[in-house]
Amino acid sequence: MSEFERWESRYAGADYAFGKEPNYFLSSCKGLLPKSGRVLAVADGEGRNGVWLAEQGLDVLSIDFSPTALRKARALAAEHHVTVTFQQVDVHTWDYPDASFDVVVEIFTQFSSPPERAMKWAGMRRALKPSGLLIIQGYTPKQLTFGTGGPKQVENLYTRAMLEGAFRDFRDMKIIEEEREMHEGTSHGGMSAVISLTAIKPMGRQ
Repeated sequence: MSEFERWESRYAGADYAFGKEPNYFLSSCKGLLPKSGRVLAVADGEGRNGVWLAEQGLDVLSIDFSPTALRKARALAAEHHVTVTFQQVDVHTWDYPDASFDVVVEIFTQFSSPPERAMKWAGMRRALKPSGLLIIQGYTPKQLTFGTGGPKQVENLYTRAMLEGAFRDFRDMKIIEEEREMHEGTSHGGMSAVISLTAIKPMGRQ
């Protein structure tokens, strides 16, 4: 089964695989968000995070490669009476527009292999405006001992050194590593090892 087929199957049910509520870390960043501006939600799946961002008054572009997920995301946006732009793209090869977003959000997109992750992160940083906010959350390698969600390939998981290296020139970087109970739909449930980042893109950098 290809990665595309795996996710199409995962999103095929009537329920939302990760629930309808926003990711807890993203919602905790509410005070960091601008009052207005454009947001890119990367690999946003069934739209729970993109819809919440739109509820904060932001202009949201939600991208994902699963047409099934995008159909459910559009339904969720309608349910919440918000406008979100949804686009079906491969987040690894998409032509990320230069300096176009005030905020870029990546929550649990760890289906990316290391070479794919490098392409994705290069695109994300390119798309972020100078002084724009980057928000990332993912599982750490310790998640493999919990088995409550995420990939089985250790190389797909995030570490502090990895994040610090990829975004070393960003300012006001804050990284939180924690173990906590997570309950997001049927796909994330139980004790989890996660790492979360917020950082600001420096002026004059691509």
